[in-house]
Amino acid sequence: MKTESSKANSILISSTLSFTVCFMVWMVFAVLGIPIKEKLGLSQTEFGILAAMPVLSGSLSRVPLGIWTDRYGGRIVFFCLMLFCIPAIFLLQYAHSYWQFLALGLWMGLIGGSFSVGTPYIARWFDRQHQGFAMGIFGAGNAGSALNKFIAPALILTFGWTMVPTVYTLILLGAAIVFWFTTYTDPAHLVPSNVKLSDQLRLMKNPAVLRYSQYYSVVFGGYVGLALWMVNYYVQEYGFDLTHAAFLAACFSLPGGVLRALGGWLSDKYGAYKVTWAVMWVCWVTFFILSYPQTAMVIETVSGPMQFSIHINATLFTFLLFIVGIAMAIGKASVFKFIADDFPNDIGAVSGVVGLAGGLGGFLLPILFGMLVDFTGIRSSAFMLLYGCVCVSLIWMHYSFKPLQKKQILNQG
Repeated sequence: MKTESSKANSILISSTLSFTVCFMVWMVFAVLGIPIKEKLGLSQTEFGILAAMPVLSGSLSRVPLGIWTDRYGGRIVFFCLMLFCIPAIFLLQYAHSYWQFLALGLWMGLIGGSFSVGTPYIARWFDRQHQGFAMGIFGAGNAGSALNKFIAPALILTFGWTMVPTVYTLILLGAAIVFWFTTYTDPAHLVPSNVKLSDQLRLMKNPAVLRYSQYYSVVFGGYVGLALWMVNYYVQEYGFDLTHAAFLAACFSLPGGVLRALGGWLSDKYGAYKVTWAVMWVCWVTFFILSYPQTAMVIETVSGPMQFSIHINATLFTFLLFIVGIAMAIGKASVFKFIADDFPNDIGAVSGVVGLAGGLGGFLLPILFGMLVDFTGIRSSAFMLLYGCVCVSLIWMHYSFKPLQKKQILNQG
């Protein structure tokens, strides 16, 4: 007979591995979309819509999935969700027109809602002092985005793009089977039947929920948007082939996923506010640098015209993306530490709402990136947009928590 501790650890490991596979599938168009874009002759905006389509359905499903997890348990909801999305992934190889890829992307994208299932499922198996770290480990499944950038290019280069859906189908099916036989259910973790659905949905009006939603739209929405866009960015801006572009893009996606556990640990130790505040400042600085477009200038001097250029080469660009990936990984965990601290009895519902906001950010950003490039012709305009979003977060955090800090100082005095 397994102890509660061993059950919790088994659930954490199995759920994290399953979520890694789910996230890999969710981000498949970041790489698979490149040959599809060439095949269909898509514009940058059309590519952005294609890449973002799974994110839309995965985001919209997060609220109901989070509520269902509270009511029916994470094990059954997670397992059924994985099985339901398998046919959509398999059918991708038979799609021929743009609308078919969009429709299948919507269906397949529901797998992205798995985050709002796994987070409350895991959180309830750990005590308050270890919830941040446990949720951070689970959130490290975001590294599936990087895994996708290693697996998909290799399959495309060797067998062609139609092999990717077949392999991903088998991987997801295997993950679902392993998950079912290595996880458990505790009826005590379910929301009491006398709790009304309307009471849970009313949480969406809570100012704290709205605030955390905005933070998460930056750290998670920004992560998803960049994870979907960066392979295309490296190909267009620096002229890399698909394999090398995907590898360099993984330098952002990998730390942005696996270091989420570090964010959970830091949040447990120093508090969600301090960690999130530091994350926003790091993103603010790096996005400001990345926003600067490639520039050639001529200055008239006393000895004649002087020409010089300002540009960010691929090495510096990748290094800055790596820093952003680390910051976002930590920030994703710290935001959910806020939720675990403030809404311990409604983690599923609140995480669904916050996850929805983050996912919608990830849906809108690739489309906006494409529109900005088509409109301005400046690829770094993507980072200008993200810089503005971070500014909003910093201002909102300052004016939201300043009164609380004053109150704490007065109480201490």
